[in-house]
Amino acid sequence: MGWADFTNQFLTLLDPHRQIEMETKSKVLIIGGTGHLGKRLVKASLEQGHETYVLQRPDIGVNIAKVQMLLSFKKQGAHLVTGSFHDHQSLVDAVKQVDVVICAMSGDFHISSHQLLLQLKLVAAIKEAGNVKRFLPSEFGTDPSRMAHAIEPGRVTFDDKMVVRKAIEDAGIPFTYVSANCFAGIFVGGLCQFGTILPSRDSVVLHGDGNQKSIFVDEDDVAAYIIKTIDDPRTLNKTLYIRPPANILSQRQVVEIWEKLLGKVLQKSSLSEKQFLDSLKGKDYVEQAAMSHFYHFFYEGCLANFEIGDDAEEACRLYPDIKYTKVEDYLKQYL
Repeated sequence: MGWADFTNQFLTLLDPHRQIEMETKSKVLIIGGTGHLGKRLVKASLEQGHETYVLQRPDIGVNIAKVQMLLSFKKQGAHLVTGSFHDHQSLVDAVKQVDVVICAMSGDFHISSHQLLLQLKLVAAIKEAGNVKRFLPSEFGTDPSRMAHAIEPGRVTFDDKMVVRKAIEDAGIPFTYVSANCFAGIFVGGLCQFGTILPSRDSVVLHGDGNQKSIFVDEDDVAAYIIKTIDDPRTLNKTLYIRPPANILSQRQVVEIWEKLLGKVLQKSSLSEKQFLDSLKGKDYVEQAAMSHFYHFFYEGCLANFEIGDDAEEACRLYPDIKYTKVEDYLKQYL
């Protein structure tokens, strides 16, 4: 036995999970690879050594930005595979080339019910192909299984995600569901205020007293955690919650971090729960849906007001090697 072999065996004894990392990496198909999270998943998959496939829709048309992004993936070593939700056989053929499928369609605030339920076609293709050992459907935000009480119209996204979950489980497809809570780019930059993604240097509107806790995760970190989980037996048929301990913060705490970095105190006003709900009236459907999610996050505290059960895992505990971005460090880029 050579010194390298001895070292590997010794390190594996110290950390059994190391053996998982040393085994052959799964082949991964990412659907929605040009999206906000999707492009980060492609990057993380390649960086973590997976043979990575990206679905290329034949109807991409003249969207030059997406075409150039797909070509850049190809230059980095990804494989482009043509497929469409409107062509069942193309989905089956794409799925047959890989071990893991990740659907990264647009997130909660930009996706319609119709789009989410398109995943039922993907479930059918995965079932027919019969070779997929893990499927991660498009979720990555709030755990829909905890949102049966959600108000309309935002509730529709949670309900439809549960329809997709039922189809996955009825088909006997191995899965991992990921709850990544609040994307930092959407929430931290705007100091948790709806309709803005840049932090004010003058004033801020607090949701109520601003003390309900939420959980914030940098999108690149979300992608890194997701790719980590796909070959990990500990997350098979479970929900993975991404809860960076330092980023479990209230809106008021996020504002205080920004004030400290800025060196000044912002002028604060407060929007009561009733005022916020009243402000939904007259807004278009998409805006109402997005605002109703804000209501649950910042008035109800739905992301942090429960303990993770035995049927779930927490990403930061499983993968301490990922050095996640703290809210303070994330905000520094805006100075």
